[in-house]
Amino acid sequence: MELTQRKNERTGETLYQGKHKSGLEIYIMPRKDYTKGYAIFGTKYGSVDSTFVVPGESEATEVPDGIAHYLEHKMFDQPDGSNVFEQFAKLGTNANAFTSFNMTAYLFSATSNMMENLAVLMDYVQLPYFTEESVQKEQGIIGQEIRMYDDDADWKVFFNFLNCLYQKNPVRLEIAGTIESISKINSDYLYKCYNTFYNLSNMTLFVTGDIDVDETLDVIEKNIKKNEPFEEEIKRIYPDEPAEICEAYKEQSFSIAMPKFMMGFKDNDAGYGGKKLLKKIIEINILLQMILGRGTKLYNRLYEEGLINSRFGAEYNPQVDYGFTAIDGESRDPKRVYDIILDDIERLRKEGLCEEDYNRIKKVIWGDYIRSYNDVEGYAHTFLSMSFMDVDYFDYYDVYKNVTFEDVCKRFESHFKREYSALSVAKPIGE
Repeated sequence: MELTQRKNERTGETLYQGKHKSGLEIYIMPRKDYTKGYAIFGTKYGSVDSTFVVPGESEATEVPDGIAHYLEHKMFDQPDGSNVFEQFAKLGTNANAFTSFNMTAYLFSATSNMMENLAVLMDYVQLPYFTEESVQKEQGIIGQEIRMYDDDADWKVFFNFLNCLYQKNPVRLEIAGTIESISKINSDYLYKCYNTFYNLSNMTLFVTGDIDVDETLDVIEKNIKKNEPFEEEIKRIYPDEPAEICEAYKEQSFSIAMPKFMMGFKDNDAGYGGKKLLKKIIEINILLQMILGRGTKLYNRLYEEGLINSRFGAEYNPQVDYGFTAIDGESRDPKRVYDIILDDIERLRKEGLCEEDYNRIKKVIWGDYIRSYNDVEGYAHTFLSMSFMDVDYFDYYDVYKNVTFEDVCKRFESHFKREYSALSVAKPIGE
């Protein structure tokens, strides 16, 4: 196969991309003189995808919650009884995997043996091996992980926040599932999900580092085992989500010294990807800096009054079908922080945003994008997750340059609304 070469004149980076006959999307970004190489092999499949119609079938399949994460765990087992981590260890390589709401990815970073590592990565991700005995054994392991999450204040404050925002969307459900839901998982379910979502036409591979493009493509092509792409999209079925939040406040007690909180806003402007979504991402990122950045009066007031510390932060979490802004940190009085932020947003709504602040922060946002190229792992991860939203992260500037002050003002009015906000608190036991 041939790859298309793209050059970003503003960053100096070159990207090679192509689509294999198997349907696999391939991206190779050479980084001359970089000591670390990185590869990430992902599928557009996450914890929210529990009801779907397989291409070629007419009936919907419903599987237990937590199965995407369960499947990720089982992919490391080999037919000979070994674990793929042993192969990576022999190559002196760090390997890992993760499952999020909308994707599952397998990855490695290495300072040597890039092609050998790439072959191992591609081999095991295309080689599922499940037995009822091994599936049952994994239930105990994942059950322990779920119980560990139940005691993790940061984890629970996040999902309590999502349960405040969402009434029906499965993003409100924990990625690993529950003890009850994983008890229903068997090898048939796992193979059904694997054969559906691990079809190469639903997957993307991104490789970067000081690598030769032709050699890398050769290794990829030699290690593709499946060549039967789906001719149609997998139909993912999600419940209709009301615009209204579920509840405005939720708290839970933990063995912690300082209360933790997460507040934020539900984004009801959803249902699209591509450049339109990227433009929204840029707009909200600019707004978060304008409202809550470290140079703002609001941030300095919260900090000087001792209501927040250095752990305070904010980010927008985008997807095609949903989105939310999350603001989190530690505070002796989370409700006070929540009220002050909402009051300041209302003040800005009345007084208007400052165009001078917008012009300055927009330049900062572009600088953040340029610096992201130096983080090979972070850039690859972002590129992959964006690609599953039909966003071309390599062409960031083409969208960025068209964002105007008027666009940001409109986004502010529609997104940062009190009625779509919620607060989740993890408080110390006894308070």
